[in-house]
Amino acid sequence: MATVRAERLVNLVLCLLSTRQYLTAERIRHIVAGYADAPSDEAFFRTFERDKAELRDLGIPLETGRNSAFDGADGYRIARRDYELGDIDLEPDEAAAVALAVRLWDSPEFTSAAQGALLKLRAAGVDVDERASAAVEPKVRTSEPAFGTLHSAVQSGRVVEFDYRRPSSAEVRHRTVEPWGVVSWRGRWYVVGHDRDRQAPRCFRLSRIQGQVSAVGKSGVVQRPQEVDLLRMVAGEQREPPPPTPSRVWVADGRAHGVRRIGKVVERRELDGDPGEVLELDVKYPESAASWLAGYGPDVVVLQPDTLRKAVNEIHLDAAGEGRR
Repeated sequence: MATVRAERLVNLVLCLLSTRQYLTAERIRHIVAGYADAPSDEAFFRTFERDKAELRDLGIPLETGRNSAFDGADGYRIARRDYELGDIDLEPDEAAAVALAVRLWDSPEFTSAAQGALLKLRAAGVDVDERASAAVEPKVRTSEPAFGTLHSAVQSGRVVEFDYRRPSSAEVRHRTVEPWGVVSWRGRWYVVGHDRDRQAPRCFRLSRIQGQVSAVGKSGVVQRPQEVDLLRMVAGEQREPPPPTPSRVWVADGRAHGVRRIGKVVERRELDGDPGEVLELDVKYPESAASWLAGYGPDVVVLQPDTLRKAVNEIHLDAAGEGRR
């Protein structure tokens, strides 16, 4: 899902979740960030219909109705009681997509946009539910310090400059890039854009950026080409994946269905008195697999290999340390 579309959908969910009233399409157009840029009424309604279908496909219950008999058009809202869900098990690629959307929501830029949206709701005379924003709660964060500046530059269409360490050596070079977007691939973050120094499209891994990223020049200078698929560009630049590492994990009965879908049960075993099963699965990217498995908490325990087990344990220890602070 494109970054701009993901942002618009999150804004739409927050808007419809924050009110007890039905909001018409026209009111939503003026309240939700991302719709005002539509070049025509027809373009807006096409986009809005696609977004409604997308939310329904994601299982988000849109209610349609009218606030009174005098209303001339149907409106929309999301009932909080129907929106809140229980635990959901995701496969690695599904979790990565959710992580991207959630990380975008967690950024200061979107927090500010969300507050602005709520102010617009109040100014329009809409009854706002103050608790609704807690339902869209960030659970995944990225430790990449360059993320915020790069994403802001993408949104404003500005050029960025940064020092970059090449993957094949310790050499650091200064780069000037027209950023088209920031995407996640195999547990790592990349900025994709036009490299002015090389005069060609390039992908840069955020963890290899040295020091601060600077946004330079005027806003609106950078325009992403319509035909560019950012994720395909990043995937195309990566080398062949490493051979899979056979791994064994213990999974509690009735839990971690995302792990069960890709693993093979080899035996039943109790762990610390809890019933469960041992699964075999092939791990191609240990770094992202460790984060994924750690997300299941005590319901999944890595037995082999030791490197993966230690990586998951370290993530648990870091999370416990964050909770105590």
